[in-house]
Amino acid sequence: MELLRPSSVEALDGAGAADGTLFVHGGTEVVPLLRDRILTAERLVDVRGIVPRGVSPLPSDGGVTIGAGATLAELEVDPQVPDALREACRLAASPQLRNMGSIGGNLLQATRCWYWRLKFPCRLHGGDRCHAREGEHREHAIFGNDFCASAHPSDVAAALVALDATLRTNRRELQVRDLYRLPDDANRETTTLEQGELILELRVPRPEASVYLKAMDRKRWAFPLVGVAAARTDAGTRIALAGVAPVPWLLEGEVDAATPLPQTAYKVDVARALVRRARAAVG
Repeated sequence: MELLRPSSVEALDGAGAADGTLFVHGGTEVVPLLRDRILTAERLVDVRGIVPRGVSPLPSDGGVTIGAGATLAELEVDPQVPDALREACRLAASPQLRNMGSIGGNLLQATRCWYWRLKFPCRLHGGDRCHAREGEHREHAIFGNDFCASAHPSDVAAALVALDATLRTNRRELQVRDLYRLPDDANRETTTLEQGELILELRVPRPEASVYLKAMDRKRWAFPLVGVAAARTDAGTRIALAGVAPVPWLLEGEVDAATPLPQTAYKVDVARALVRRARAAVG
């Protein structure tokens, strides 16, 4: 395997665009997937030297720009960062992982579905069935689960969707919400990134109030069974959920619209309670 360290973002057009290439920053996601041979690569591109890392204010609206290389540990203690995002970073992982993991990498976490992780020939691996729908699925999705019942594990992504954040890559700008897509027969991917496209920074508006609440199996440092982010602005309150769909889920109706599987019905009750608490917290 070849390791490349480009000197600039512009150099990615040659270093990162070829098939068989993976970007790596903190390595907390990519390295375990490579070790378990869930991902394969002919070359790794170390982007630590070219991805911005700092946090700076946006004078236009009181929000912040966050470099995609900023670690979760840095963001959880930065007073410029909205409360929902700070709390999502704090609850996302152990201190060791928060010190290594970047916010850009966190947005691109792979599902923790055990069928996918054990390399069953599921739909995300190109197969013709979702093994979770017929098997054990206690931690799986209650929304958007017709084709694939996996659950997106990122607390941070849900917070950014609720905050209506945008991101900039080396090729375009888009809302964080539009970084994700539900997989289907035509396209099994869960993000809209193209080969060689790298997240560079995030722009997060300043809400009037925001909060992130999380239900998990352990008291600390477990993936969300249900995570709820709420952000209130003069346009209203946006609610986004983690751990309930193959992608971070913007709640545009009520939790009762969920389509749980038999073992995930409890998530509907948990989500309903957390949404009620989150709305009360932001006023």
